[in-house]
Amino acid sequence: MIFKPTEQDLQQLQQLGLTTERVQQQIDHFKEGFPKSHLDAAATPANGGIICLDNKEILRYEKLYRTLGRGKKVLKFVPASGAATRMFKDLYSFAATYFGVAHNFEKEFPEVKEFLENIHSFAFFNDLKACMLRADLDIEDYLQRGDYSTVINFLLKEQYLAYGSLPKALLKFHRYGEVQRTPLEEHIVEGALYARNTDGTVNLHFTISPEHRKAFRKKLSEVKHYYESTFGIKLNITFSEQKHYTDIIAVDEQNQPLREGGDQPGTTSPKGEGRLIFRPGGHGALIENLAEQRADLIFIKNIDNVVPDWMKHTTVIYKQVLAGMLLELQGKVFDALRTLDSRPDAKTLGRLKRFAQETLHIMVPEGCDAKTLHALLNRPMRICGMVQNLGEPGGGPFYTIDTMGNRSLQIVESAQINHKDPQQEEIFQASTHFNPVDLVCSTRNYRGRYFDLRQYVDPKTGFISKKSKGAQTLKSQELPGLWNGAMAHWITLFVEVPVATFNPVKTVNDLLRKEHREG
Repeated sequence: MIFKPTEQDLQQLQQLGLTTERVQQQIDHFKEGFPKSHLDAAATPANGGIICLDNKEILRYEKLYRTLGRGKKVLKFVPASGAATRMFKDLYSFAATYFGVAHNFEKEFPEVKEFLENIHSFAFFNDLKACMLRADLDIEDYLQRGDYSTVINFLLKEQYLAYGSLPKALLKFHRYGEVQRTPLEEHIVEGALYARNTDGTVNLHFTISPEHRKAFRKKLSEVKHYYESTFGIKLNITFSEQKHYTDIIAVDEQNQPLREGGDQPGTTSPKGEGRLIFRPGGHGALIENLAEQRADLIFIKNIDNVVPDWMKHTTVIYKQVLAGMLLELQGKVFDALRTLDSRPDAKTLGRLKRFAQETLHIMVPEGCDAKTLHALLNRPMRICGMVQNLGEPGGGPFYTIDTMGNRSLQIVESAQINHKDPQQEEIFQASTHFNPVDLVCSTRNYRGRYFDLRQYVDPKTGFISKKSKGAQTLKSQELPGLWNGAMAHWITLFVEVPVATFNPVKTVNDLLRKEHREG
């Protein structure tokens, strides 16, 4: 299918910062799909794909971070876009179907039963109680009478507490006596504990949705002074949104671009005369936001992977350990690059090749000269924490082979794997670890310049899914994931970190786990 834009389309593309060629490429991806990853082996401690540290090494890297990190600009980068709607999926389903009688409450709504039995334990309970009181409703009375739908609607609906439409960052997760904290605040505290700069500044960057910017700023204005005075820090918190030029066109099942305005109001159609429909490109689009950050060392961690203070010790230690390891490795890489600039002899070149292969897991081609090795070493770097696989859905660490035959360490999502191929499925099942999104990154080269991170993306990775909009089925596409294809050509190492560092909140009942309770 050849994309032939109208004059109106061209104006729309210009407003978004997109080109006709880019949209055509997106449509071609819909038509042809994305190639599956070619797994060569699971990265494990046994084959050296995952580094396991002993206590002596942990202490050494922790100390290295404090020494090598002195004077460096450190930043925490937190993807925090999107509403918390999926956290409350079971509650939404219940409220839509429950009308006061449950034939078998425990069997039909077990998650909701757990939520209601523990409702007083949630950090947001007092806010919910006060919200209902403002409407002259007593939450205890409604719970006793079994009018659970009303209670849940007050929690979720926008005209009340609005937890269904707020971002996770602004929901109250943890309770400290009479004080409650949101994930936004927990990340501030984490920043104070391991990402404090030499001058006392803590730099945090949150990627957010435009509709939530006002709420983020309001919350920050309420808590900033408290955390600055409590921890003796100066907070420098910035926000950004996904770039519109990373949006992706929506198509129907025949890969025809969809437009607003079908035969019925609120529907879509390839024959409509309205504007083309574009959707955000997924978290892989955030490589653009990451590229704008100016720092020597960048920690990346998801918004919902936070714990109360009594659980933070392990997280803080391992963040410092990963950072110390990266800074030491960065120094060695920079020294190697400077040596390569001086046209080293054959013996030195051989030593640097072994360093690239054995320490960095870089595949060095036969007959590699100094220029080629220089290019292989002069790239952004990341060290990724990996936890033992406990059955969580998502990506894992693998050795992969690209279309040019190059072997490298990659984080690969299950959706990128051809599970119908017995050999690929066997490798997938052999994986021992899981990606908790625990990264420390370096985006500057040995001459102090920032890399153009877009040059290190694998554009042939991505995801296609089907969604409903009214009666219309549309196909949507996500760009290569931020820690998958968007960082495919970075220098990458995997390090085992304790499971205690991984405590995401995917459903509201996850907040009932002991890791999210008061110590």
